[in-house]
Amino acid sequence: MILQENKIVNLKLAVARLDGVVLHPGETFSYWKLIGKPTRRKGYQEGMVLFLGQIGRDVGGGLCQLSNLIFWMTLHTPLTVVERYRHSHDVFPDANRTQPFGSGATCAYPHRDLMIRNDTDQDFQLCLRVGATHLEGEWRAMRPPEVQYKIIERNPRLDQAAWGGYIRHNELFRQSFDESGLLEETFLFANDAIMMYSPLLSEQSEEEACIF
Repeated sequence: MILQENKIVNLKLAVARLDGVVLHPGETFSYWKLIGKPTRRKGYQEGMVLFLGQIGRDVGGGLCQLSNLIFWMTLHTPLTVVERYRHSHDVFPDANRTQPFGSGATCAYPHRDLMIRNDTDQDFQLCLRVGATHLEGEWRAMRPPEVQYKIIERNPRLDQAAWGGYIRHNELFRQSFDESGLLEETFLFANDAIMMYSPLLSEQSEEEACIF
């Protein structure tokens, strides 16, 4: 419980650094350049982190939830993701998943950054808020969007590794729509992650299914 409370503290500090940031044409957003190093001196607390499949604690833990949100929102805009790191481990089964597997962005100061470039001709503003129950956000543009985007999963598969565990794979694509219908489908990236739960437990709760 204390780690969850600490995560909220950490998210509020990071959101205060990012909320309202305007990304002008030609500029690049850097997650860590704007937030800076999370330290106790700045008020950051120990939160839960996942590193190489191991659960631990670290100052600033929980900030991946924010980078996940920003990355997911960006995929639904014409902005360009120029640096992103996928999670090496798939932590939870699909029962409560609201986004496709592999659609997050892990972060670790200072080496694993999330960077987004504005290749459009208009400003975009990042708006974030830590709500009562959810982390909320949006990208705001100067004009109404002419194109809508949808992220879809293709070619999912599970492979059993020699050491007995499972590795999950998929590919994510982005579909672009306007008023006339589907314009194009673009490949985004491929994902590979070690599963931290049994593939036969997809309908169980996160607490029951997780190996750790």
